[in-house]
Amino acid sequence: MKFTAFERSKQGTGASRRLRITGRTPAIVYGGATPPQVIEIDHNALWHALKKEAFHSSVLTMEIGDTSSPVLLRDVQVHPFKQLILHVDFQRVDASTKLHMKVPLHFFGDENSPAIKTEGCIANHVISEIDVLCLPADLPEFIKVDLSGLKKGSSLHLAEIALPKGVSVVKHGSDKNPVVVSVVAVAGAEPVAAAEPAADAAAKPAAKPAAKSAAKPAEKATKK
Repeated sequence: MKFTAFERSKQGTGASRRLRITGRTPAIVYGGATPPQVIEIDHNALWHALKKEAFHSSVLTMEIGDTSSPVLLRDVQVHPFKQLILHVDFQRVDASTKLHMKVPLHFFGDENSPAIKTEGCIANHVISEIDVLCLPADLPEFIKVDLSGLKKGSSLHLAEIALPKGVSVVKHGSDKNPVVVSVVAVAGAEPVAAAEPAADAAAKPAAKPAAKSAAKPAEKATKK
C-alpha cells in the first residue's frame, strides 16, 4: 500500500495545532541509520487508509516528492471524542532486518465443523491476532485459520496454526501454547440429527397405498 507524505518544517504544539486546522496530520518517521524525519499527511486520506486492515499489518510505501521508502505504521494518536487523528508514528524498514509485528487472524470453515454444524456449539475466538517475527518480504497481511476440524469439547491451540514460510510466532508469558479458538456448547441447544443417506432411503420398501373401501356407495333413494 502507498501513501503520500510531505516534509514538515515547523514543530511544536502550536505548529501541530495550526497544521491540523489546515486538514493535515503531523507525523514522524524514525529508525535505521537516518535521523528521525517530521512529516505531514492529508488527514482525510489517512483517515480512510486507517480503516483498512492491511494498513496496520503490511509494509507500506511512503512517497515524499520523488523518493519512496518502506515503512511500518507503529502508533496512532486519535482525539478522545472527535473524528480527528492527532499524530502518527512510522518506522523505516530494512529489507535484511526481521520485523516484530502483530498480524490479524482470519477464521474460516467453522460452518463445516462437526461441533458447529451438528453438535449445537459455537466457536469462541479467544485470540484475534498474533505477534510474528519475519523479514519484511515474508510479512503476511493476515494468517488464515481453518476451523473445519473442530469437534465438541476440543480447542485449537497456537501451535496448531499453519504459518507462512519464513514466519515464526513470538510467544509471551508462561503459556507457550495458548488457546486460539475454543468450542463452547450453547445452553439449551440440541444436536442436529444427521441427514439420512440416500442409499438407505432407497433401500426401504415403498409405502403401500391405502386400501380402497369395500363398501359400495349407498344407493340413491328411489323417487316416488
